Amino acid sequence: MFKEAFDFTKLDIEEGWELAPGAGPGIEMKMLSGSLDEHNKIGVRTRLIRFLPGSFNTEVFVHDYWEEVYMIKGSITLGNDKPGNERITTNSPAYACRPPGTNHGPFRSDEGCMFLEIQYYHNS
Repeated sequence: MFKEAFDFTKLDIEEGWELAPGAGPGIEMKMLSGSLDEHNKIGVRTRLIRFLPGSFNTEVFVHDYWEEVYMIKGSITLGNDKPGNERITTNSPAYACRPPGTNHGPFRSDEGCMFLEIQYYHNS
């Protein structure tokens, strides 16, 4: 089964957050459903990601799975303070789709933001 079925469930938006692996301080995730097995390259996961105000990371991300992101609230800036690095700020609502191998980041959020993220392997 791709994911377990469940009906609408009250979501506690304040509790249950943990640091997102490899993302940097103040960048947190809250798992909603599914799982992604990066070793065996199978699965799908849906989670919330939030950047606390002033949070940032310094690395460019690239992965071998699909990623779709819907920014629910706040704003995020692509780029960092390195000389010659262009900075582009996007305000919510916004959507991004990243096929496998797409470079993205580094990111920062001065005011903070929250987005819904769906990541999955598509083996055709």
